[in-house]
Amino acid sequence: MNEDATGDPKISIVILNYNAGQLLLDCVESIKNTDYENYEIIVVDNASKDSSHKECKKKFPEIELIENDRNLGYCEGNNVGIRNVKGEFVVVLNPDTLVDPNWLKELLKGYHKFGDGIYQPKFLTTNNHKILQSTGNMIQLFGFGFSRNKGDLDKGQFNKPEVIGYVSGTCLFTTTAILKKLEMFDSFLFAYHDDLDLCWRAAMQDIKSYYIPTSTVYHPSEGFSFKWNDFKFYLLERNRQYCILTHYSRKTFYKMLPALIIVEIGVFFFYLKKGMVISKIRATCNILKNFRYINERYRKIQNERIASDKKLIKTFEDQILVPKIMDAQKNDFFGSFIKNLSRFSRRFL
Repeated sequence: MNEDATGDPKISIVILNYNAGQLLLDCVESIKNTDYENYEIIVVDNASKDSSHKECKKKFPEIELIENDRNLGYCEGNNVGIRNVKGEFVVVLNPDTLVDPNWLKELLKGYHKFGDGIYQPKFLTTNNHKILQSTGNMIQLFGFGFSRNKGDLDKGQFNKPEVIGYVSGTCLFTTTAILKKLEMFDSFLFAYHDDLDLCWRAAMQDIKSYYIPTSTVYHPSEGFSFKWNDFKFYLLERNRQYCILTHYSRKTFYKMLPALIIVEIGVFFFYLKKGMVISKIRATCNILKNFRYINERYRKIQNERIASDKKLIKTFEDQILVPKIMDAQKNDFFGSFIKNLSRFSRRFL
C-alpha cells in the first residue's frame, strides 16, 4: 500500500494540536530530518486559540492540515486524523515531541521483527537526554497506569526490545489495519487513559504492545498539556473506572469487588488530601449517569475478546507510580497500600 520507489511502505504521522505554539513547529521540523522518506504529516487542530496550526501550514505547506471547529479531545481529535491517513502504518505523535532521525526506521524494524502489534520508542527528557521519561507503560491490576523508569538515568540498561503493558500515546506506532480493527481511540474517554484503554483492548484480541529502545523520541518531563487540575483528576479517575467496568469480565469483576471498594475508599482520601475530592465524586457520578452506555460497550468488548482475564492479569503490575503531587511519605503510603491490596487480591483470581 503506497510504497515508494525503494519499496518502503508509507507511514502516516498524525499530530493533534491544541495551542502548542512553537512546540508544534519544532516537532514538525524534527520530523523533516527523518532518514525515512515515505511518510506524510497530518496535523489536526482542535480549535486552537493560538495560530500555531496556521503558522505550521505556512512554514510546511506540504503537510495536511485538518481544522476541527471545536475541541474534540485527544481521542476523537486523533481519530479525525486517523480516518484521513493514506499510509499502511500510522504514528500518533504529540506536538511537544522531538524525534531522532532514525526513529521511524527503528519502529518499522521492530514491526518486521515482532509482527502485528502496537509500538513505542524510548522516551528521553527533552532538556536532558540522559534522563529517561518512559521505557514503556504498565497496567496495574486496579486500572491505574504508569510509565516505567521515569526519571532514571539512561545507562543503556533498558536497551532490549520487550513486551510492555501499554504504549504511550505520546508516540504510538501501529498499522492502519489494527487501528481500524480496534475502532481507533474510544471517544467517550475524551483524554487520558486512552492509550491504556486502546492497548488493553488490543491485548484482549492477542495484539501485544512493544517497547523499541533503538527508536528515540524526546519529550518534556511533563508535557505542555500535562498539568494537574480538577478536570484532569476527573478524567483520570472516571476513565480508570470505565476501563475496569468494560474490560474485566463480570466474573473477574465480582471476584475483585471487595478489593475495588477498598480502592475506591483509598482513592477518595487521596483526592481529599489533594483538595480534589469533587473531581472524584464527579467521576463516579458520570459513570453512573452513563451506565447504560458502559454496559453496551462492555458487551461489545467482551464479544470480541480472545485472551482471558487470567492470561492478561499475569502481565499486570501490583505496584503503581504515584504522581509527585503529595509529599513523599504520603506517596509511599498510598503506593504501598495499593501494592499490598493488589497482591492479596490475586489469591482470589
